[in-house]
Amino acid sequence: MNNLLLEVENQVAVVTINRPKSLNALNSETLSELNQVLTGIQERKDVKVVILTGSGLKAFVAGADISEMVNASPVEGRDMALLACDVFLKLENMPQVTIAAVNGYALGGGCEISMACDIRIVSENARFGQPETSLGIIPGFGGTQRLARLIGKGRAKEMIFTCAQVDAKEAYRIGLANKVVPLEELLPSCKKMADTIISKGSYANSLAKAAINSGLDMDLANGLKYEADLFGLSFATDDKKEGMTAFLEKRKANLTDF
Repeated sequence: MNNLLLEVENQVAVVTINRPKSLNALNSETLSELNQVLTGIQERKDVKVVILTGSGLKAFVAGADISEMVNASPVEGRDMALLACDVFLKLENMPQVTIAAVNGYALGGGCEISMACDIRIVSENARFGQPETSLGIIPGFGGTQRLARLIGKGRAKEMIFTCAQVDAKEAYRIGLANKVVPLEELLPSCKKMADTIISKGSYANSLAKAAINSGLDMDLANGLKYEADLFGLSFATDDKKEGMTAFLEKRKANLTDF
């Protein structure tokens, strides 16, 4: 791997985009490596939470790599967007819970990849933005779709049309960030949340994640039916039996299905 670092410890995988000289900008090679790493992680039963971050103290991911795109043809531009779309969908829908540890700038592709994660914990120096229209293009890695779903259509249009950046406090206020912490506490805070998540039913969390993600694209009646289907499926697990028995016996559950 030329552009990524992977560390697995205590059922947590930390994936670091490691291109500090370009502020961790996403090029095709990095996207392909990320696709390979996520494919491997999602098959692992010893990983229950994935933390995605960027190297250095200034940027999470400063955007897509403009030097790669400047001379790209329309077909090449579309191909790059589709590659990112596939990778980000894998990140969004993998069975593990994913946490973006946003350490600094999350612009363009950086904002977009953070939105594909389940949870965003951000440092006090974090800044989010979709600056694409200032370059004569539009967000192509999911920005026009995920941003509106997260913060509402009006705010998403304002951010995209004006290219305005929002700081960490504003990102938290509008629902783009789950939590804001000092930079030195960023990874420890992410790992602390990961430990809490791991202590719950990981297979149940994967079902809940599927229900939430898929339900957003359904009308309420079909979303409720899908939830009921997955609720029923959870009754087939060892964790269901153990969790409920432990509750009745007033002891801590040992949940091991995932």
